[in-house]
Amino acid sequence: MYNPKEIKHVVLTGHDLNLETFVAVARYGATVELADSALEAMEKSRALAEKIAAEKRVAYGITTGFGDFQKVAVSAEMSNQLSTNLIISHCTAMGDPYVPEVARGMLLLRANALCVGVSGVRPLLVQMMIEMLNKGVTPIIPQKGSLGSSGDLAPLAHMSLPLLGKGKAWYNGVEMTGAEAMAAAGIKTLDTLVSKEGLGLTNGTCAMTSVGALALYDTICAAQLGDIIGSMDFEALTGLRNAFDPRIHQVRHQVGQMKVAENMAKLLEGSEILDNCQNDRVQDAYALRCIPQLHGACRDAIEYVLDKTERELNAVTDNPLMFLEDEAVISGGNFHGEPMAIPFDTLGIAASELANSSERRLERMVNAALSNGLTPFLTVEGGVNSGYMIVQYAAASMVSENKIYAHPASVDSIPSSANQEDIVSMGTTAARTAGMIVKNTLDVLSLELMTACQAIDIRRKLNTHGQGITPLHQAIYDRVRKEVPFYDLDREIWPEIDAVKKMVYSGEILEIARQFIPDLY
Repeated sequence: MYNPKEIKHVVLTGHDLNLETFVAVARYGATVELADSALEAMEKSRALAEKIAAEKRVAYGITTGFGDFQKVAVSAEMSNQLSTNLIISHCTAMGDPYVPEVARGMLLLRANALCVGVSGVRPLLVQMMIEMLNKGVTPIIPQKGSLGSSGDLAPLAHMSLPLLGKGKAWYNGVEMTGAEAMAAAGIKTLDTLVSKEGLGLTNGTCAMTSVGALALYDTICAAQLGDIIGSMDFEALTGLRNAFDPRIHQVRHQVGQMKVAENMAKLLEGSEILDNCQNDRVQDAYALRCIPQLHGACRDAIEYVLDKTERELNAVTDNPLMFLEDEAVISGGNFHGEPMAIPFDTLGIAASELANSSERRLERMVNAALSNGLTPFLTVEGGVNSGYMIVQYAAASMVSENKIYAHPASVDSIPSSANQEDIVSMGTTAARTAGMIVKNTLDVLSLELMTACQAIDIRRKLNTHGQGITPLHQAIYDRVRKEVPFYDLDREIWPEIDAVKKMVYSGEILEIARQFIPDLY
């Protein structure tokens, strides 16, 4: 189980970021340091860029304009203005700003990519971005406006504005101008960029990768919560453990399915209620019986996205790139977001399926025709009281909304830059929708957790199979019941929903689970 809160310091080399260290910096404020090896690599790369400019070689973005203006030569005297103009002309993003953790992730990813030393920028830029991360300066970056090729141009231009004393930023959570934020943090701003630096800052997949990596981490947490909360439903619904016999799953050979079945077996061990109900019926409905197949498929998708994301966390995605061994300047397309667009579309689908499964289990608990003896809508005085009836409505609404968001963005494209950039990825849209989906999914899981605790109480009141639930479930139940009393008569329920959401979003439920089952997949 990941625990990025425990990571307090990260050294940037250009090669060693992983999902856990990324989240530690972006979300939890771990400090950042530049490795000596990265500083040396950038110094050599910058020297090559200056040599190319001095020799007036034809090199995209160094001695030429950008996009369709690649045909236009730019003099050495104007190359600095060219780089600066790229930032100020490209800051066209719109919409609400990204939350600070996304903007911090963008700074981290851009700095890490430049550390590799093939982009030709001054080390000073990376040092400034690291200072911004460590001193609490976070660029304000509107969410909309990226085609995902040539990279996340507009969002990254907004990210770069404070380096020039422009744009807007938060300083320790307070909104102000970029110049004010940098001054308050004691970071000297630049009067101008120099040749190649405009491209080095804006050409790349840092926005989509930051949004998508955070959504990936949250989806991993949602998948673990799905197993945990789903296992609590088993006690409420007197489910059958035989569905998790490892022999069933081994003969199918699907890795995620086998691991989820193993999770479920561990999570259901030591339950008096389950010990007493295993002969009640032959098999359960799919929402219970097929948790390994449903959640396992999502886990396999998550593993695919994790592999692609961790590669991209250490990827160089600007253009052109410079290689010291033969002084080559090569124009390519590493900025193209397609390698991440398809994975992030996949991530959204996986997160959506986790919510689908959760809502179906919730429905079984509140529906007396499906709950194996629980009271209608988990009430004790039905009719006058609606109980958990509308909790299921809320979950169903978000599940249906997810189905709209899950339409893949990567299958769309629209040409730009006079058709020079004629097929684009829409990867940032894919990442943003995956983030929206997983938030809905965590909300649905929060509703399911509340419902499971209510259903366990009703099951205990019925006393048909005893009182005992597993030690882990009891610990989670006790934590929920500190904030959410048993729902006997109708009352305002939204504050209790908010309280459970905080437990879910903060990672508190997973921390409780870690104490009982440290090796939960």
